[in-house]
Amino acid sequence: MTRNVAVTGIGWVTPLGCGAEPVWKALLAGRNGIGPITRFDAAPYATRFAGEARDFRPVDWMDVRTARHLDRFVQFAVAAGAMALKDSGLEADKLDPYRAGVLVGSGSGGIETIEEGQTRLINRGPDRVPPLSIPKMMINAASAALAEAHGLKGPSFAVTAACSTGAVAVAQAASCILTGQAEVMLAGGSEASITPLSMAAFSACGALSKRNDDPVHASRPFDLRRDGFVMSEGGAVLVLEEMARARARGARIYAELSGWGLTSDSHHITAPEPTGEPAARAISGALAMSGEPVDAVGYINAHGTGTPLNDPAETRAIRLALGAAADRVPVSSTKSMLGHMLGAAGAAEAAIAALAVHTGRIPPTMNIEEQDPACDLDCVPGSAREAKGLRLALSNSFAFGGHNACLAMRRA
Repeated sequence: MTRNVAVTGIGWVTPLGCGAEPVWKALLAGRNGIGPITRFDAAPYATRFAGEARDFRPVDWMDVRTARHLDRFVQFAVAAGAMALKDSGLEADKLDPYRAGVLVGSGSGGIETIEEGQTRLINRGPDRVPPLSIPKMMINAASAALAEAHGLKGPSFAVTAACSTGAVAVAQAASCILTGQAEVMLAGGSEASITPLSMAAFSACGALSKRNDDPVHASRPFDLRRDGFVMSEGGAVLVLEEMARARARGARIYAELSGWGLTSDSHHITAPEPTGEPAARAISGALAMSGEPVDAVGYINAHGTGTPLNDPAETRAIRLALGAAADRVPVSSTKSMLGHMLGAAGAAEAAIAALAVHTGRIPPTMNIEEQDPACDLDCVPGSAREAKGLRLALSNSFAFGGHNACLAMRRA
């Protein structure tokens, strides 16, 4: 039996709000979710701003007791999963529980829980480490909690691939459907890394922007004066469903997840492979699996972090993969508005690619004042663009460790 994978639901917790519709509208309007850090005293830090999920209230999605037992990154996943299910029109209690599963990844897992536990250990001794520390910090806690919340008993696990985690999770969840292990999968990523240690560590390795006087304009992918990425937090979950099943129930289908490509740079733990060839092969792999030529590509949601090395390397990768077609394909980075959600970014951006196909609209890249000549693509600067007839969109995710992923979303 030939199977295809439909995207039928989207759930988002982001610095621009919660839920598919409001966040999508904010992205098309070019709104920015970056501001001063409020979760801890960042005064001594070199970078004092981030993309906090300020509108998120755990008790909107779970009872107080449950919320206390979950790390913030797990709370994001549970909330985004509930939104995605509601958006899809599926009712969990009417699903065959053994044919529905969960795959939500994270880059850091419960880093907030780890930091709190370490502080207690040092200040108060080993007997004062909270007993729920392990189940709160483990990366698979998000998948486990989301499966438990809805009684889903199919495949449930987690992946981690740094900033490509969300994209890899979506691809692996789709594989569960293609191989017949499940009919429905909740797939995505979640991250809550706006913590003292994370901010200090990313700053120490020189990855973060230091535009403390102008945080709204700090995330500036493809701009000549970019100086690093902007840390962000949130969760993104997609409902993936076997296409024939989705059609039979009359579901609204955002897009078909038609292909993906996964490669490794095998080059450096943080720097991208400078020629862009491994990333280009991920893009080509997604097209090959989709059975589509390069001329079919109508939009690329770029990884586009705004770091000095990433943006030119991604530009080279796109040119290698698309050849002459790269000159006509719009390429935008929504990290210019959302910041970098790390392990959640790939899933959030996969949903953006699906919505671009579904609506025929392309979100902009904000904060481009002088485009870097080394990033000589159509970067959709400043305002959203109509793209009626858009049939195929790609979403790139290229991570620390050289983990490359590209997802292809095709109009269903």
